[in-house]
Amino acid sequence: MVANPNFAPVKTQRAFEVICEQIRNMLADGTLKAGDKLPAERELAVQFQVSRTAVREALRSLEVSGIIRNSKGVKGGAFIQSAEPDHIVQAMQDYVNLGDISLDELTEARLALQDIIIRLACERITETELQALEEIAERTRQETSVEARYECAVEYYDVLAVATGNRIFAIFVDSLSVILHEFVRGPDYEMLQESLIDSRFKLIRHLRAKNVDAAVAEMRKHLERVHRHVRKNLKAAGAGTKMSRPARRGRN
Repeated sequence: MVANPNFAPVKTQRAFEVICEQIRNMLADGTLKAGDKLPAERELAVQFQVSRTAVREALRSLEVSGIIRNSKGVKGGAFIQSAEPDHIVQAMQDYVNLGDISLDELTEARLALQDIIIRLACERITETELQALEEIAERTRQETSVEARYECAVEYYDVLAVATGNRIFAIFVDSLSVILHEFVRGPDYEMLQESLIDSRFKLIRHLRAKNVDAAVAEMRKHLERVHRHVRKNLKAAGAGTKMSRPARRGRN
């Protein structure tokens, strides 16, 4: 469906920013929705009363932000994008890398977030989700490579977040895990993995029994163990407790 919003003329040296702001405002008030096709570049330039160069710059900025996608072809154009959590994850990771966030801040945020997630999961988790956690934990025990176990960890945290019934938690979990992943490796990582597997099964038992306090305590104990490991690695590398930009990106 082609949207037919009424854009206001733009009169400023940074016209592309005002164009972006108008489109974002129309998303906020429901004038524009995911899947809507924006008017053609020429028509946008007429409505905004700016150059086509300013329109192109605005559309590029919105595309980079994940708000629109540009499609080529006869039926192509600029379309309002569906919400993509990956954009939020990337934005948070960039913020941490640029903002020099400390390990203590990351630890505090992760502990607080998982505390809420476990409490909600205890209340709302389904039998299907419990069985999924058990399958993942068993697969973790059988895997021998670090990367395979890492993928299991990603799935495990995702299931817990989904069990809350709140999709926002899944986005936050993904973001924090992405940031932390590269800092977990180190000489004691294999030992950490073994304790992780035991913790996975204990947590599942507490969730199944609806034992909120025990489940929260088990998750907190595991995360504190992980963060002690990270702190040790950072100090050994001479990085103190600051989270510097990792060499590559992944999730824990």
